[in-house]
Amino acid sequence: MDDRPLLAVAHRAGNRIDDLRAALAAGVDLVEADIHLYRDVLEVRHRKALGPHLYYEKWTELTRRRDLVVPELPELLAVAAGDPRLLLDLKGPSLAVAPRVASLLRAEAPGVPVAVCTKQWRMLDAFTDDPNVRRVYSAGDPLQLARLRARLRRGPVHGVSIRLSLLTAPIVAELRRATDLVLAWSVDTEEALAHARRAGVTGVISKNMSILTRLIEERDAGAARRDHGLAAA
Repeated sequence: MDDRPLLAVAHRAGNRIDDLRAALAAGVDLVEADIHLYRDVLEVRHRKALGPHLYYEKWTELTRRRDLVVPELPELLAVAAGDPRLLLDLKGPSLAVAPRVASLLRAEAPGVPVAVCTKQWRMLDAFTDDPNVRRVYSAGDPLQLARLRARLRRGPVHGVSIRLSLLTAPIVAELRRATDLVLAWSVDTEEALAHARRAGVTGVISKNMSILTRLIEERDAGAARRDHGLAAA
C-alpha cells in the first residue's frame, strides 16, 4: 500500500449546523450528513422517525421531535456555501430520497463537487448524469460486501464505504483495484485506527475529533514535505 495520509471524514458532523461549521474549519477532508425524506422534506439526521412525534436511535433512545433541532438539506447546502467536502449518506426505506436530493443539488449547488453514499445502491442511479457527484457504494454486513465485490468485478466505481469489521488487507487490496476511495467506518478508537491502517484503507469515518485532527496534521505535514522537496529541486 502507498504511504499517503488517510482521509479524515467527520462521521455525522453534518447533522448539526454547528458541528458542520466546526468540522469544515478543522480541515477535515469530508463531512458526512445523513439525509432522510420525511413528509416531503429532506431532513438531515441519523435518528429514524417513529411516527410524527418521535425519533429513535437503535431502539434504545426515544426523543420527542419537538425537543430536537433537525436541519433540512437546503440549510446544510447554504452553510457549506459551495464547499466541496460534503458526503451525503442517503437513507431509506424509500428510494425517492435520491431523485429529490439530485434535483436539489442541481438547483442550489449546480456543479459543486459532492459525494453521495448509500447502502441502497439503486439510489446512485439518480446521479449518473451529474459529473460533479461522486457515487459511493456502502456495505455494512457480509452479504452486502460479497455483493459489492461481485459488482466491482464488473468495473470501477467512484468509491466504497465499508464497515471496518468486514475489512482485511486482502479485501481492501481487491477493492482498491476498482476504486481509489476506500472508506472504513466507524473508526472511533486507537485500536480501530490501527486496524484501518493495517487493512490499507484510504480514509476513515470517525466521530473522534482527536483522531481526525491527527490525520489532518499528518496530511498537512506530508504536503509540507512535498512542497519542500519541490522547492529544493
